[in-house]
Amino acid sequence: MDGYSVHFEVYVRKVPGAPWTLDLATENRAAAIDSANALMAEGRVAAAKVTKETYDEQTREYRAVVILKLGAADVAGKSRPQAEAQPLCVTPQDLYTVHARERIGRLLEAWLERNNATPFELLHRPDLVEALEASGADLQHAIQKIAIPEAHARSMSIHEMIRIFHTLIERTVERLLKDAKRGALVNLKKESFAAACDRLATDPERGYLLGAGVAGAISGAASWGEKVTMLLDLADEWPERGQGRGLALATIQQPLAEILECKPGINEVLGRGHDLGANLAAMTRLAAFDTVDKLIQVEPAVGKVMPQLPALAMRLAVWLSNATFQDTRAAIGRRILRELMGQRRLRPGDAAGEIDVLRALGMSLTASAGKLLPLEDVQAAFTARSKMLVTGDFVEAYLGQDMTSRAEVEALIWLTENVIGPANKRQAGGWLKAVITSLRFEKDVTMGDESPAAKLAVLAALQRAVARCGLVAEDFQPLQEKLGEIGGDVEARAKVAQGVARADAPAVHRLTVLLKLAVGESAPLGPAANRARAEALKLVKLDATRAALAAAPDQVQQVRDLIQQAGLAA
Repeated sequence: MDGYSVHFEVYVRKVPGAPWTLDLATENRAAAIDSANALMAEGRVAAAKVTKETYDEQTREYRAVVILKLGAADVAGKSRPQAEAQPLCVTPQDLYTVHARERIGRLLEAWLERNNATPFELLHRPDLVEALEASGADLQHAIQKIAIPEAHARSMSIHEMIRIFHTLIERTVERLLKDAKRGALVNLKKESFAAACDRLATDPERGYLLGAGVAGAISGAASWGEKVTMLLDLADEWPERGQGRGLALATIQQPLAEILECKPGINEVLGRGHDLGANLAAMTRLAAFDTVDKLIQVEPAVGKVMPQLPALAMRLAVWLSNATFQDTRAAIGRRILRELMGQRRLRPGDAAGEIDVLRALGMSLTASAGKLLPLEDVQAAFTARSKMLVTGDFVEAYLGQDMTSRAEVEALIWLTENVIGPANKRQAGGWLKAVITSLRFEKDVTMGDESPAAKLAVLAALQRAVARCGLVAEDFQPLQEKLGEIGGDVEARAKVAQGVARADAPAVHRLTVLLKLAVGESAPLGPAANRARAEALKLVKLDATRAALAAAPDQVQQVRDLIQQAGLAA
């Protein structure tokens, strides 16, 4: 349209009601729509829209038309939270649920670490309860931290909520101390674990009573590793059959999962002194040992990253391979996800090693998806971690100071291949484009000491790799074209295709070399390949060439395949 120019813009809202911000401007309508859909699919934005911007050169004004709108663009009316008369936990039994134990672990994290205990043990050991009550400040501070948000959610006064929690704690402590005094709690020094499981299989308070026995059995442990050893010793005693088997499994897994989900516990089981990448690799191998071992057999690169497990971890890995230990595996999986979603480097000081670790973790966690973690959670975590790999600081550390421009391109292709998420791919592709289109790269290739044939082979390999690293066509095709242009300059200066066509060599050999240049195998597609294709066409039409092919039937099939790839077949 004369006097008008058109482009498309993608706007996003991070949260409903936030101002629209420009994310992408392009002349490609499909690319703009795909970008908006990808941003919404990743869950990174609350809303996205694509506008068609038409510029009138006469009036010098833009006219915008919205062609796509996705997500919650407007602020949803906030409903007043319903006032509830009671907090979430109203009876002592409520404190023994999984969610309540997790909350207790967060509120009393420092105190529990100082006392080398888990929330499970605190709720089942009279001595720990008395020690917490005696500490005073720790307990009071924890109550205040939980009472303030609870009071706000239920439209109650903070003082009233604190009173309710104090009453609940007093009832829980009184119950535990009374049961201990009258001998109702299980004592594994007086009966075996299997016998206690069978005896309590139908008792309404079976989890609480047996839990006290398990907590008491590991109370004498001097370290987290010793606690795990004691728990595994109890697991060795669990009844293979009978009503108590499920009770035994559920009770052992509670403290075991809490130990493995806390930092001191997992570090003691796996060994100290490792960086975060090695720790995550060891956790993955621990929780999905069989799957990772099979993967190592087909992917040796994974084996180079996965550390060998200590004896205690190996013993635990055997138990975790049991399908019934899902809760414990899930606890390790949650810790892996939290670390992946965090900001800590996997390999501080070794950016290349960080990519290798992340690749191995990605393959291992994907292979074990379902057994260890849901696949969508794994993808979300790696998308978040990939975002860190395409920042300026990481890329600068990854490329270093002494790399040649060709090495930089190869490194950035590897980086692009190993990040996931459309936005991260685009960012990585931007770094790659900056190097490939730079004058430094062009000079290094064209003016280098390698032979013209070697330069063309390198450019052809880079051109193929660019297409395989996961970029969309709009991003990798311009890079391929640039590599083809550089290859055309190299070939034009050395007249490689012409030299091969006129070389003193058998016709079949010359034809094969030219066809490999023409199909992008030993030269990049573009001007160089086109000139090789023209020379091959001239050569294949000669009677002497046809006669040579007839005399070498063993080479005919290879030549025929190359002719078809080059588009020379009649």
